[in-house]
Parts: sequence; structure tokens; C-alpha cells
Amino acid sequence: MYHFKKSIIALLSFMSCNSGKLNVLANIPDSLKETSAIEKVANSNLLWTIEDSGNKNNIYGLDLKGKIVKDIDINNAKNVDWEDLTSDASGNLYIGDFGNNNGKRKLFTIYKVSDLNLNETKAKRIDFELPKGNKSEDFEAFFIYNNIFYLFSKHDKHTNLYKVPNVGGKHKAEFVTKFKLKGKNTKITAADISANGKVVVLLNHDKLLKLTNFSADAFFDGTLEHQDFEHDSQKEGVCFKDSNTVFITDERTKGKGCNLYTFKL
Repeated sequence: MYHFKKSIIALLSFMSCNSGKLNVLANIPDSLKETSAIEKVANSNLLWTIEDSGNKNNIYGLDLKGKIVKDIDINNAKNVDWEDLTSDASGNLYIGDFGNNNGKRKLFTIYKVSDLNLNETKAKRIDFELPKGNKSEDFEAFFIYNNIFYLFSKHDKHTNLYKVPNVGGKHKAEFVTKFKLKGKNTKITAADISANGKVVVLLNHDKLLKLTNFSADAFFDGTLEHQDFEHDSQKEGVCFKDSNTVFITDERTKGKGCNLYTFKL
């Protein structure tokens, strides 16, 4: 009876939460309270997520009810600070191990996972360092576009954009631009680009930045639109569901969050 009452209370709390303009699809299991990404992958009917530093070197496939359907151990990778996911049209999933809270990290890694049907697998490595003379950066957001990774640094009031080729081995990241961000809560925590390459979204805890009308990789030379959620939580994951809608996830903090949402652009 105790567990039944506890489940009812949790369900009522979940259903009554004020989610602003976000549509709550599901609650993510407590075992994944530090979800740091969400990604839709070609040839998979699941949504993929990871946890950040201090957690397992595993990727998890969720259904639209938030249930963990697949749990894959990446047995040759270490979760130093996994922060974001991206994927390509061939169904390869890429893990961004580039979090850097203490600002001392020099080598960053992107892991490429090609088989999402196994329970245990190995990943290929793409390592990179920042250009000589550049200070160490903290990254939480990236996507792949034209076979190049674009990474957005996490700062107050601005973000630095770098690019790294999708080629195995060790690389020097190329600095692209610095862009000033307006308003409060400007730290970028996740990013994605639409399948047609025409829309970029950058996630923050209380809003989404939508970039359109850009050419090549000059993303910030186009139109920038702030889309407020009217909801504030530790949002860490975003990916496109379709051209007009994104999936969003947040971490559980102070007993709140750890949900899967949709948001209309």
C-alpha cells in the first residue's frame, strides 16, 4: 500500500507541474537524474541520452514514455565529463566528452558509436586540443554539420564557436567566432541543427536561441530569435523531433525536473 500511495503522489506531482510552454511527455527514471543530452538517431526508434561526469560510461535508449529500453556500455571510453550528443545521417552517435568545469583540461574527446544494437561496444576516438594561445574552454554543446563538429563554449554573456573535423585521430580545433549573448542566463548547455541544415537551436535553462537565415557556418550572421519557456530548470539536452519541434530534457535538482519535454519553435 505504501508503494502504491507513493506512486500515486509522484504521478499527481508529475501531472500538475507547471511546465510553462513546454509539453511534458514523460518522467525520466531516477537512475538517470543527471541526464546531460538527448538525441534522435537515424534508423533508431529510441531517444538516446547520457549522464555527465562521475557517472557510467554508458549510453541509454529511451522510449517516449521515458523508459530505458537499451543500455549500452562503451567499454573503451571513460566518462570524464560527457556533456552532449549528436548524430549523422548514417545512424552513428557521437558523445561529446568535453566538459571542463575546472578550466584546466587540455585534451578533449568525441566518441563515435556505430552499433546501437549491442549491449557492450567500443567507440572510435576523435581527440582535439584548442589552438595555441587559446585558454582552456568548458563545452556543453555541439552538433555535426557537413561532416564537421561545431562546438559552443559555455560562458556568461558570450559563446566561442570552434570546429573540429569528423576524422579519427588528434586535431587542433579551429576557432570560428565569438558571439555576445544578451539577457540573463546566457550559458549554452546544448545545441542541435535541423536535418535540412537551416535551423540551429542553442539551449539555456529558461529559453531557446533559434538561429536561421545563415549561410555556410556563419550561424550568428543570420536571424537570432529568443524563445522563452516560461519555465526554469537545469535543462541540458535538446534535439530536433521534426522541423518545427524539439525534444528537451532537464536534470533533477531539488526534487524537480528529470523530464522529457517537447517544445514548438
